[in-house]
Amino acid sequence: MSNKAFYLTKLEEMEAREAPMPVMGPDDVIIRIQSVGVCGSDLHYYSKGAIGNFIVKFPFILGHEAAGIVTETGKNVKTLKPGDRVCMEPGIPCMKCEECLTGHYNLCKDVKFWATPPYDGVLCEYVSHPAAFTFKIPDNMSFTEGALVEPLAIGLHACNTGGVKLGQTVAIVGAGCIGLVTLLAARAYGATQIIVGDVLDKRLDKARELGAIPVNTRETDLAQKVMELTGGRGADVCIDCAGFTPTVDSCLSAARPAGMVVIVGMGEDRVNGFNTSIMSTKELTVKSIFRYRNLYPTAINAIADGRIDVGSIVSHRFTFGDTINAFATCTKDIRNVVKGVIEY
Repeated sequence: MSNKAFYLTKLEEMEAREAPMPVMGPDDVIIRIQSVGVCGSDLHYYSKGAIGNFIVKFPFILGHEAAGIVTETGKNVKTLKPGDRVCMEPGIPCMKCEECLTGHYNLCKDVKFWATPPYDGVLCEYVSHPAAFTFKIPDNMSFTEGALVEPLAIGLHACNTGGVKLGQTVAIVGAGCIGLVTLLAARAYGATQIIVGDVLDKRLDKARELGAIPVNTRETDLAQKVMELTGGRGADVCIDCAGFTPTVDSCLSAARPAGMVVIVGMGEDRVNGFNTSIMSTKELTVKSIFRYRNLYPTAINAIADGRIDVGSIVSHRFTFGDTINAFATCTKDIRNVVKGVIEY
């Protein structure tokens, strides 16, 4: 049996090769991949070769947002069977450290996360994965929706961390994939006014389509617009899905007194000029998140029930055989690509 894969061989260059067939342990399942989302981190590794201390060693397989069909199960697996449609949480924590044992497995220092060096991703035909981090999806969910459970879990975690509630005003900086799924999560949690800032019109058009008030931050100061829309009060929760010095500052300025700021994006390793004066005089609470934990079932149920239309953020669809073009397009046509997905 062959296992075709697409390897990143050097910066912005990929080629199709045969990958080894995955090895299945007693608690694992083999999955035939059906859909893979093209994530911003994939594109960063594709064009830059590193994110912080995570440095690609070529050749390397990208892709971590995925769904597929179970083809084999390990001898200890009781919850899944061949033919089950599934999506997979891409990180495998050690489940032995303090972080794991206290429920914060997303902070595990020894996590093996797909497409985060040195661990290959899933842009191939078959993968092995622990059954414990493999989740059934219902027949009314597409495989692409299953793949997008991963970014949606980040949006849900951001809104949970920010305590988004019914009737609140939420400001989101960044209308890429993560900003848009955070928008969808905020709507699902009951936010009634959502203001989204970005510099790309295509993304702002999508934010408007999803029910937000778009603000082109190249032309308009987001904090001023938030104050205008809230009668000078500010947003209850501000969520930064970009992670740059100006975007963090914008969130601090846009938040209401005693409000909440959640930092999600990691555009810069260090944020300079952090406005502690605004944070102090407004008595703001500033939190951060890293990925997600225990949210796949929630995300799957929300999509299956129709409460969250995660497929609505997809702007570009590619075939598995067109993977090389998919990465080139998503990298070079950033003004028009909102979310790219590779469908097998």
